[in-house]
This record gives sequence, C-alpha cells and structure tokens, in this order.
Amino acid sequence: MSKVAIGSDHGGFELKEKVKTILVEKGFEVKDMGCFSKESCDYPDFGFKVAQSVANKQFDNGVVICTTGIGMSMVANKVDNVRAGLCYTPEAASLARAHNNANILAMGAKYVEINNVEDILTTFFETSFEGGRHLRRVNKIDAKGE
Repeated sequence: MSKVAIGSDHGGFELKEKVKTILVEKGFEVKDMGCFSKESCDYPDFGFKVAQSVANKQFDNGVVICTTGIGMSMVANKVDNVRAGLCYTPEAASLARAHNNANILAMGAKYVEINNVEDILTTFFETSFEGGRHLRRVNKIDAKGE
C-alpha cells in the first residue's frame, strides 16, 4: 500500500477533501498535513510539510493543492529530492511521472476540471518512470546544475 501525504491551503481545501476520499477508496494510506478548513492560511506552511515528508521518505508520494497549483509547486520544488509536477490533465500527470519522475502531484483547484480529478490521480499513481534519456535529465534536475 502506497503512502501519500496531502496538503492544501484554503483555496484548495475542498479539492483536497475530494482527493483524500478518492485515494482512500483506491487503497492508499493518506496523511492530511492540513489545512483543515476554508479559513485563510499560507500555502507554504502546508506545501513544505508535504514536500519534506516525501523527501525524508516518510511517504512515497505527495499531493499539494492551492487555487492555481503554482505556489504549491514552487514551494514543493524548493525541497531537495522533490520533483513536483503541476498537472491540470491526465496527460500532464502521465508525462510528469513518465518523463520527470515526479514524486509530488500539484493541482490547482480553480483550473482542474472536477470530472478529471480521479483520472489525474489514477494516471499519476499508475504511471511509471520511463528512465532512459529521461533519467539523465532528472539527474540534472536533482544536481541543480552542478
């Protein structure tokens, strides 16, 4: 059973609750890192918690959600050993995993079509990294240009 950390700000709260339900129904072990209401809050507080828990291998993967997904993806990608992909479609989720070996899925509640949410999640978690030429590129990401 795969372990997934999930977090959002107030703008992503409702989508986070839906994502949690879907993942639990699919058999994932899910840890909600917050936020826990629609009360205004700061997305970095929750994005860092998710990203750090994935980076230190407490969780296999993460999902971060804010209004656009942009802020959360920026926060997550500040953490070493994290590759967060901002995905609005199942195709983007597939490529984030297959080509970029993303370990965190970032989503924007304002832009993800609600009828695509389950397909995005399924695609993200069922797609494997292709390796090959993509491994060289992922290694360059992880090396931060060094």
